[in-house]
Amino acid sequence: MAGDAIAAARRLAPRLAARAAEHDRDGTFPVDDFADLRAAGLFGLMVPGRLGGREAGFAEYATVAYELARGNGATALVFNMHASVTGALSAVNEDVAESLGVSDEALAARDRMLAGAAAGSWYGVAMSERGAGSRLSKLATIYEPVDGGYHIKGAKTFCSGAGHADAYLVAARSATDQSVVSQFLVPATVDGLRVEQTWDSLGMRATASHDLHIDAVVPEDTLLGGVEGLALVVAQLMPHWLIASYAAVYVGVAQAAVDAAVAHVVKRGVSELPSVRSRIGRADAAVAATRLVVAEAARRVDEEPGAEETNRWVWRAKLLAGTTAAEVGASMLEAAGTSATRRGHPLERLYRDARCGSLHPATSDVCADWLGVAAIGGDPDREGTNPRW
Repeated sequence: MAGDAIAAARRLAPRLAARAAEHDRDGTFPVDDFADLRAAGLFGLMVPGRLGGREAGFAEYATVAYELARGNGATALVFNMHASVTGALSAVNEDVAESLGVSDEALAARDRMLAGAAAGSWYGVAMSERGAGSRLSKLATIYEPVDGGYHIKGAKTFCSGAGHADAYLVAARSATDQSVVSQFLVPATVDGLRVEQTWDSLGMRATASHDLHIDAVVPEDTLLGGVEGLALVVAQLMPHWLIASYAAVYVGVAQAAVDAAVAHVVKRGVSELPSVRSRIGRADAAVAATRLVVAEAARRVDEEPGAEETNRWVWRAKLLAGTTAAEVGASMLEAAGTSATRRGHPLERLYRDARCGSLHPATSDVCADWLGVAAIGGDPDREGTNPRW
């Protein structure tokens, strides 16, 4: 079934690409892209088969994301957020649930969320905040128990798909114990959600990553796992969904830049210039090498998620994908020449989109520091004055 999903992503990519320029220019959300993803059953990619999903592993997700990003990186990036939510939920098997203290009632609520995704619902992520970024331990959004549920109050930024998702994964700190960070899957229909149109960015302009203001009471079963304080634990157990899931997207963006450069230089008749050929050759090698690293990280995630060596590959994948995308995007623009810098040219958009890869959490600098600490024998999850999460 995962093979069918990969084939579907490949079929959709040209359709996404045909719409990409307009949405980038206008900063509008690609609604039709998400209708296509829904019709192809891709919202259920990570959902277990027993709940109507495709039951894909991380490696299959990475390939699907890569193919979608070759069409439109912005669409693939928002899809990544949905896959992160459903993938993390699906990974909570009986052993993990028992170790975390997840109740049967919470598992039943989890299954309802996943079944909803398989039926066509899609979920956004509301984690980052101004002044805190994606560091869970620094969040200002708070929650407290009330009759029948929880009151959540705060403001999120960079919430991709804001105003379009069916529900949002909201991270918040306990009002009574600041060390406790929990996550809630908040339906978009709940009273007290407000989208502020703030997204007008250099790249990934079509993601609708606006601010989301929250002052809402949500039911008890929206608390993920049914246990408070699981957010930081899950970040340690499943860093691939917080880090490496972005990597596959940006490898796809980098490959799209190579493809666009080849088409441009052939059309202009400059493909025989050695300087042009050498830039394309180096870019081809860099993208292929990075894709292999992402594939190795994904393979290890499927075989031994959360293991020390798996996590090192996860951080390597994110670092290399962000760096490679930015370097390849810039080099392909230079290979193509000034005419490719005009607004509306695919390479001009891809250059801007590619530059965003190293800025997504964890940033390239954070990834490099994490790997450096690990290489010299330290514990990268605990060392340093600023917590990574």
